[in-house]
Amino acid sequence: MRDGDGVAASDGTDTAGEFSPPPEWSGPSADPNDEQFGDAVEPATLDDLDEFGAVIVGEPYDGAVIGRRGAAEAPAAIRESLAAAKTHHVDQGPISVAGDPADEDGENVPNERVHGPTGPGVGLGDLGDVAALRTDSGANGDEPAVAAVQEQVRAVTADLYGRGVVPVFLGGDNSLTYSNAAPLLERGSLGVLSFDAHLDCREVREGVGPTSGTPYRQLFADGLDELAVVGARNFETSTAYHDFLHERGGRVFAPAEVADDPIDVMDDAIASLGDVDAIYVSVDVDVLDAAAAPGVSAPTPGGLSTRELYRLLEHVATHGRVAGFEVVECAPPLDESGRTVDAAARAVAHFLASLAAPKGRHSRRGALDG
Repeated sequence: MRDGDGVAASDGTDTAGEFSPPPEWSGPSADPNDEQFGDAVEPATLDDLDEFGAVIVGEPYDGAVIGRRGAAEAPAAIRESLAAAKTHHVDQGPISVAGDPADEDGENVPNERVHGPTGPGVGLGDLGDVAALRTDSGANGDEPAVAAVQEQVRAVTADLYGRGVVPVFLGGDNSLTYSNAAPLLERGSLGVLSFDAHLDCREVREGVGPTSGTPYRQLFADGLDELAVVGARNFETSTAYHDFLHERGGRVFAPAEVADDPIDVMDDAIASLGDVDAIYVSVDVDVLDAAAAPGVSAPTPGGLSTRELYRLLEHVATHGRVAGFEVVECAPPLDESGRTVDAAARAVAHFLASLAAPKGRHSRRGALDG
């Protein structure tokens, strides 16, 4: 893959004010029978989002990380890994590159979407990276304040909702979860399903400001309705933060519960969100066991396996209330043999496979679009 030369909107304007040009996607296989994500992802602009069921947005930022940095390099690395993956899912079949599903005669038919596709196809687009995150540091080489970055990104992500498309954010650190999910609070009630080793409910301390550990504290302050955390580790979060989440009705599901019955846990987690209008899904790659994902800021043992995570993501992606998805905290410079990057890219692929699949019992008609 290589950087694109710029994408013009349908009216001739350039959308690079908000997004840098998306890279040119291509699959590395020379076999003409191999359809890869590199062959399926097309450049997108804000003006043609209705042609897609899901759209990729890169967020190369790690200025708020508590611990080891490197997540700013993840969007490019995840794209490269994803481009080489085949589009065929064993159970779901190929992820269609068409924006509209085909009927039994092979003709494209209109696709009613609320947050994403309803039929057996999902057009995949790439808007590029949030331009504000690809600029140089501020005056005197100082990085901009995290709170300022969050507000800049929030102004951009707000344009992505209500268009019948599911944004897929490639982080970047966990601080931008706030920026990615907060605009949904302006459109209705919101529940977040967080796959994470940590609760990320730390206080926003005076003189320190937001960090990668504060996004859900910030979202609750803005009116977040529900939060369920899947994969939180023992001995990784202080009692005060568990108490904070418990007092707000949040649920925590440990890896051992997932191992016993992944689908039952996923159903309980979704049910705990109640009847919220929209669900935002966040994957912090440190939810995986350190053996599977060494390239994160804080790798720890005892986490989910990749197989468990992918099964959970496939299950939740069928729910029509899913309005946004992100993969965060993957740090390629800290990785070993590309294991973490590949795990993150495949998480995106599994989510998209079920997002595109027809699921009659979970309608995608809802209240937040239009």
